[in-house]
Order: sequence, then C-alpha cells, then structure tokens
Amino acid sequence: MDWPAVGLTVQLAFGTAAILLVLGLPVAYWLATTRRRFKFVIEALVALPILLPPTVLGFYLLLALGPRSPLGSMVLSWTGTAIPFSFTGILAASVVFNLPFAVRPFTSAFAAVNRRFLEASWCLGVSPTATFFRIALPLAWPGVLTGVVLSFAHAVGEFGVVLMVGGNIPGVTRTISLVVYDQVQALDYAAAHRTASVLLAFSFVVLCATFATQRRVLPI
Repeated sequence: MDWPAVGLTVQLAFGTAAILLVLGLPVAYWLATTRRRFKFVIEALVALPILLPPTVLGFYLLLALGPRSPLGSMVLSWTGTAIPFSFTGILAASVVFNLPFAVRPFTSAFAAVNRRFLEASWCLGVSPTATFFRIALPLAWPGVLTGVVLSFAHAVGEFGVVLMVGGNIPGVTRTISLVVYDQVQALDYAAAHRTASVLLAFSFVVLCATFATQRRVLPI
C-alpha cells in the first residue's frame, strides 16, 4: 500500500468536505428557500459537474487556474507558486467536481423543512441568519450529514479531474486512485487488486452507513 498516497487522499477528501460544508450550505439554503425565477440556472450550474466528463472539467479548470488566467497569475505573483500541479490545484478541482454531491443533498434537506417554522421564527423577530442556525440547520442535519459523507467518499475515488489538474506527482498530487492506475499500467494486477479492493470496501461501507442513517430519520 502506498501510504503517502493514502495520506494525501484522506487530506484531500477532508479538505473537500470541509470547504463544501462551508460554501455549500448557504447556496443550498438559498436554492431551497428562494422563489427567484432564475433559480434553475444556479441549479444547472451546480449539477453541471455530474454530466461533464472529468477531462472536460479538468481542462477548463486548467484554463481558469493556470498562470495565464487572472486568478492564476494573481496567486502566482503573491505566492510564487502556480495552482496547477499542486495540492491547492487538486483541492480546488475536487471542490468544483464534488459540488453537486454536497449541495443537492443539502438542498433536499432544507426543502423538506416545514416552511411555517421558518416564517414563525421571522415573525418573532429572529434574524434570517439566526433562523438558519437555530431552526433550519438542526432540522436538516441528516441531509447535511449525507452531503458531507458523499462528498468525502467521492473525493477519495477521484481520478480524471485530479490527473488533469494535478498530474501524478508522488507526495504532491498522487492519490490512491492514481496508484491503481499506475499499478495497472505496470501490469502489476495483484497490487492493483489489493488497492482497488480497499477503495471498493470503503465505498460500500460509506454507502451502507449513509443509507442506514437515512432510514433511521423520520421525515420532517
């Protein structure tokens, strides 16, 4: 087992889940509660990574984060390091790629909260922010937990986007899925089977835990 790759993968998955929890909750809450007509455009943008091939998404992320882009050149001038082919690059790519796996469960959970509870809180003079943390988030926590778990698990098995944006640099961007790819390329099928079995078992356990949690929660 390539333990440096395992550690990097876990770090990537935790970072992705944490960022999506912070960024995805307000987006999901807005999608669940707003009545704006253009909401479908935001929903389409959030779901787009599901349909786009990872190579296409990775290509456009390279253009957006590269040293010739406004963001990439600004980061390069401040830090002296380019975003692509770095851990920061694959973390940014992972966040974009896993956005729908977090936001969609978050949105479904917030949409299931009885709106009368929110309106009652607003009528009592509670601010929208306080209503979110005191009413909406506690009631929606099962869906929020599902989104966090799914984004974490999906980040563990990422391949195409990571390879496009980060390459395959040992100790920097080489994740466990890239290890499987290298082992297959080297015709070391026994090692590839061992590594892939770990990912298969992990994915199965995560899905079982997620579905079991959902079954124990009563509808709101």
